[in-house]
Amino acid sequence: MTDDSGEFEAYVADHRADLIDLALDLLAVDTTNPPGDTREIISLLEEYLSPLPVDVERFAVDPAKPNLLVTLPGTSNRTLLYNGHLDTVPFDADAWSYDPLGERVDDRVYGRGATDMKGAIAAMLFAIRAFAETDTEPPVDLAFAFVSDEEVGGDAGLPALLEADQLDADACVIGEPTCESDRHSVTVADRGSIWLTLEATGEGAHGSRPVLGENAIDRLYDAVATLRERFGTRRLELEPTLEPIVDESIAFYEPMMGAETARELFETPTINLGILEGGDAINSVPRAARAEIDIRLTAGVRTPDLLSEIRECVADCEGITVADVSWSVGTAEPIDSPLVETVVSSAEAITGERVYRRSATGGGDAKRLRNAGVPTVEFALGTDTVHAVDEYTTVDALVGNATVYARLPEVWASAVDGTDPSDPRDSTWDSGNA
Repeated sequence: MTDDSGEFEAYVADHRADLIDLALDLLAVDTTNPPGDTREIISLLEEYLSPLPVDVERFAVDPAKPNLLVTLPGTSNRTLLYNGHLDTVPFDADAWSYDPLGERVDDRVYGRGATDMKGAIAAMLFAIRAFAETDTEPPVDLAFAFVSDEEVGGDAGLPALLEADQLDADACVIGEPTCESDRHSVTVADRGSIWLTLEATGEGAHGSRPVLGENAIDRLYDAVATLRERFGTRRLELEPTLEPIVDESIAFYEPMMGAETARELFETPTINLGILEGGDAINSVPRAARAEIDIRLTAGVRTPDLLSEIRECVADCEGITVADVSWSVGTAEPIDSPLVETVVSSAEAITGERVYRRSATGGGDAKRLRNAGVPTVEFALGTDTVHAVDEYTTVDALVGNATVYARLPEVWASAVDGTDPSDPRDSTWDSGNA
């Protein structure tokens, strides 16, 4: 097997101006969600890909939110999938110091979606171009799913592709930003969740005589406090295979929040009271109240078991009922799997720094793909300005992502086959220019 990583790195470095221009072109198209219209940016991607040797197909269940599937054939029957979402969260242009639809200032590229995640999408597109223009046939089939509707958790993007069996892959890398300026990581796990809606009933009275009533908000808040006391400090029982991921997650987040807080984040449930509603007037004792609570659990924890205990706890709280609940189980990749090793080693080779193998604090498309049987990780160099005013990425991050994404197929194929791409004795495929 020939090692083309140096050639890819040189190609991306030599054409970095084109990569920056591509990122700015993507940022110039407003894809804020809602409404999440991706028709214009899909047309832009189709135009960019038209001269390249790839198969391109639109897929849409919502005409305003199409997705784009791209395939670059390789020399084996394995498929490595790259996934990225085209929609962004909204922005208030008046609050920005730079153009939210794209502006370069020195080594920074500003714009809504610069780091989450149009910058990574530009890098994926540029990796396709690097293969084409260096006349290199990848050792595996490369598939790209550029999707809509991710930021609002909608069904028109990745869920629609999975439902229609449009994604057949052996592994996937999602270009979600997983790095900051001084710390790099690949997310190999996500957390489970319980979204709980509680309703409380009480007895109304005049606000000047509260002792004659039963305050529904007080009852509800007491119930939330009970949940926090009973479950919020409970140490989770984790499978031994998850312990190294938790350790690396704590190490990654320690500089940001301190070791003890980071440990609590992954070793105990987190409980957030997101919505609390009730009452009609300041001078009335509320007869009804409602709360929505977000509980997160580290991968490996059996969510249904904890939910059953929570239901029992709520049943013991007077005047409180569970009105609605949705839940998910956290997922994880083996920390030493070929996919994880591939992304970590490739990223470390480019950054020259440690890359942590950590859990995400939430869950999204990676969880959907893992539950569909596709081993999945998230990786992209970027900044900690996701969803923020003056969101930006850096030129170095764009170049680094494009180089890593171009390296992945060869390194992954070698990891799966148990070969070394730097060893000339392991020669199972030839590049077009070898």
